[in-house]
Amino acid sequence: MAGSTEGPDFVGDFDTPEQRVGTFNRERPWETCMTICRQWAWKPNDELKTLSQCLQILLRTVGGDGNLLLNVGPMPDGQIEARQVERLKEIGAWLKKYGDGVYGTRGGPFKPGSWGASTCKDNKIYLFIFTWPKEGPFVLPPINQKVLQAVARTGGQVQVVASEDKITVDVPAENRDPIVTVVELTVSGEAFEIPPVAVPAVSGAVSVDKPAKASNVFQKQVAHYGPQMAFDDNSETRWATDAGTQAAWLEVDLGSAVAVNRAVIEEAYAPRVRKFQIEYHDGKDWVPCFQGTTIGERGEFRFPAVTAQRFRLNILDASEGPTIWEFQLFSEK
Repeated sequence: MAGSTEGPDFVGDFDTPEQRVGTFNRERPWETCMTICRQWAWKPNDELKTLSQCLQILLRTVGGDGNLLLNVGPMPDGQIEARQVERLKEIGAWLKKYGDGVYGTRGGPFKPGSWGASTCKDNKIYLFIFTWPKEGPFVLPPINQKVLQAVARTGGQVQVVASEDKITVDVPAENRDPIVTVVELTVSGEAFEIPPVAVPAVSGAVSVDKPAKASNVFQKQVAHYGPQMAFDDNSETRWATDAGTQAAWLEVDLGSAVAVNRAVIEEAYAPRVRKFQIEYHDGKDWVPCFQGTTIGERGEFRFPAVTAQRFRLNILDASEGPTIWEFQLFSEK
């Protein structure tokens, strides 16, 4: 058993990414180990993960071809805290409806990301869509099999159109589940034989692929953990800092002045960040436009529109070296 180390495989070997969802991997068994609150042991009033967080963790895990260990810590009397029990029951109720897309499946063929995840079994593909485009249908890459049927499992009608260069999936806005929309596809062959493919990002962030820099990069491995990784619209790559880092900043240059009023930050190994600011450069100084404490796995932060070319995430206090999957900026009317 290994955390996530590279090296020769041995019989019974598997990876155990802790407090984060592992990346897509069909070649080596892995299990994400995650707590339902913030720590392994029980603590009074510990922050409990929402149902949305729990389900998305589960689906990103199985969609990556992994297994999920969701930890609950017993109280001193041996009982599980009532609110944790209630959360587990909510997860169970969801699985009672849609568990055929989880149990006995394999991850893929559409790799998980900020968009959602997919699993497959026999001639079925199960799509779990978290995020929809602002306009138009959801777009998937083409596959080498025909789509014979589509069902919107969470309700409403689904329209699926497959062509040589893409697959479009559309469900009326009023039928899109606020946590995860489930769509079941029937294909012409064994779904597991479809080569895994990444799904293009749908964020619409103005910061995508813009020049970036940071105050610190993990062991100077810029190619793997550089600041550009937080602006590539890919939730499987990340900017990372050296162990023991308690303060750091991550900057992006939009190329020209843009009115920004929303940011989405995805933190790996959350919750390391304890205090942060989103700042813009006014031509002379860095000025805060949002101040916060924890970020979490996916934090969304709104603020009055600020027009500037350069923005940064300034992490003022962290319990351990901060690492960020994505720092996305949006310009919305």
